[in-house]
Amino acid sequence: MSYKIGFGTDGWRGVIAGDYTFDNVRRAAQGFASYLLEQGRQGQWVVVGYDKRFHSENFAATAAEVLAGNGLNVYLTKGATPTPTIAYAVVNKKACGAVNITASHNPPTDNGFKVRDENGSAIDPEGLKRIEALIPDSVEETTHIELNDAMRDGKVIIFDASEAYFQNIQKLVDIQKIKDAGFTVVVDAMWGNGAGWFTRLLEGGKTKVIEIHNIRNPSFPEMKRPEPIRPNIDVGLQATVENNADVLLVTDGDADRCGIGDEKGEFINQLRVYALLAFYLLEVRGERGAIVKTLSTTTMLNKLGKLYDVPVYETGVGFKYVAPKMMETNALIGGEESGGYAFRGNVPEREASLRDCISWT
Repeated sequence: MSYKIGFGTDGWRGVIAGDYTFDNVRRAAQGFASYLLEQGRQGQWVVVGYDKRFHSENFAATAAEVLAGNGLNVYLTKGATPTPTIAYAVVNKKACGAVNITASHNPPTDNGFKVRDENGSAIDPEGLKRIEALIPDSVEETTHIELNDAMRDGKVIIFDASEAYFQNIQKLVDIQKIKDAGFTVVVDAMWGNGAGWFTRLLEGGKTKVIEIHNIRNPSFPEMKRPEPIRPNIDVGLQATVENNADVLLVTDGDADRCGIGDEKGEFINQLRVYALLAFYLLEVRGERGAIVKTLSTTTMLNKLGKLYDVPVYETGVGFKYVAPKMMETNALIGGEESGGYAFRGNVPEREASLRDCISWT
């Protein structure tokens, strides 16, 4: 009997060379391709991206081959790319969805397979169930085109998603103000996709960015896993104090979740950060709109909703619930207890770098 591929709160994850194999990635990609074809997406474009885990670029190429083999066209990211950047690329490129090869904050033994819709958003539970139902039982039931042939025929195009993403952030946030502020910022990229992104975003001013854990190392030294909580961030907190920095910014493996440390090397947990973000948008910026939170997220948000007379909607755990509610209500902000937050005016996807920039302006 074949291995059953199931999608949890945010896609399918498994142990590399155990249940997460090239054959099973092909099967998952076939299920997603069949789902898109059912929706009449024949000939449309799909974005495929990946993280810095073991073999992620090759798993991504495998997914691209299957999508191309099923009559879809693929924008394949040039390198490891943050999840929010992949989500924005879907909208920017007018694609019909995305595949993201990442296991986010899981241990180094794992990899994963996330899917997104035409809004760059997590697909709702009913859509995920349908994708699961369309996954074939064996790899022999999949269709693919070799990557070189697909690239030669223009069915797969390698592209850099960063420039459009940075341009979008600069429309939403006064980046120059942050550059001119003269901050010292320590960034812990947790060996993942966040490496280099804050440096690129903030270079050219008085603000100084110091990066740690910013090269590729799929074994994730000095931490149990690339998850922005203690004790994984203790090295970053220490580096903040040693460098007399103003703040520590931590991004998880695929850079869609974040952790924060203050100038004293104290961790500010994700629940407090969410409440502070909502307070900032409501009080300092004077914006109004719904707040979307998961059931396990802080009740400080409910108190803010009453104080500022804005609705607060609670959902199940996972952005597959948060994102649809955000779009339904045109929410000001949405988020969850793990440190993923999304904002009105951007794609309904967890965002790390935009969240950090908003909190400084």
